[in-house]
Amino acid sequence: MIKWGTISIVLVIVLTSCNNVKSGETSSKEDLTAKEMLQGIWIDDETDMPLMRISGDTIYYVDPQNIPVYFKVLRDTIYVRGNTPIAYKIDRQTEYSFWFHSLSDEIVKLHKSENPEDTLSFSSQKAEAIPTISEVVQKDSVVMYKGTRYRGYVYINPSKMKVIRTTYSDEGIGIDNVYYDNVIHICVYEGKNLLYGQDITKKMFHTVFPEEVLSQMILTDMDFMGVNGKGYHYEATLRIPESSVYHLVDLTIDANKELHIKMVE
Repeated sequence: MIKWGTISIVLVIVLTSCNNVKSGETSSKEDLTAKEMLQGIWIDDETDMPLMRISGDTIYYVDPQNIPVYFKVLRDTIYVRGNTPIAYKIDRQTEYSFWFHSLSDEIVKLHKSENPEDTLSFSSQKAEAIPTISEVVQKDSVVMYKGTRYRGYVYINPSKMKVIRTTYSDEGIGIDNVYYDNVIHICVYEGKNLLYGQDITKKMFHTVFPEEVLSQMILTDMDFMGVNGKGYHYEATLRIPESSVYHLVDLTIDANKELHIKMVE
C-alpha cells in the first residue's frame, strides 16, 4: 500500500498542472492553421511505428484500449483534454514534421505517414474497456460466534460501469485507458435465515477516499472476516488497475443493520 502523503503530493502536482492547462487555454485564440497541419497519421521517428491519428479535433491512438481525446493548439502549445488535462510544448511543426516536449522533458519526434496501409493500425475509433473479471466470482466462509454458526457470502459481479485511468508512457505521454468496475453483493446467513444482504459499489467509499483517487480505482475483491459483538465484518479491496497500488477497507454491519466503512488500520 502507498502512503496518503505520496498521493497528496501527486494530486497537488496534477491539479496544479490542470489549473495551468486551463489558464493557458483561455489566454489566447486557437491556432486553426496549426490544427489543420496536424491532420493525418503520425509516425514515431525512432521506432517508425504509427503513434497517433488526428482527425478534426480528436487524437486517436493505436491501442484500442486508449480513449480518443479532444485537443486544441494555442500559440506554441498543444492542450490535450483527456481524463487528466495535459499541455505539451511544441518544438517544431511543419506539414510533415511534428516535435513536442513530453511530461518527462523528452522531445518526441514524429513525421506524417505517406503510407495508406498505416490506416489499418487505427481500425477502431471506439475505446475497448478492459474487464477485471469475465464472470461472477463466488466466495463463502463459515464462522462460529458464541455457539452460533454464521455463513458469509461474497458475489463479485462484472458490470458496465467505466473507470478511466491516466497512465504515462516511457516517453512521458499521457494516455487514458478505460476499465470495467465490479459490483459486489455481500450477505450473511444464520442457517437459512438471511441476516443481511447488500450490493456494494465503489461509490459507497466516497467517505474514505478523495474523489480524485476514488475515480481511478476499481472495487476488486471482498472477504467475509467474521462476527463479533460489533457486528458482521467484511474487508474490501480497492485497486488502481494494472498497478501494485491498492487499499483495504473495513465494512461492519451493526446490530441495526447499518453499514459502517473505514480504512484498515
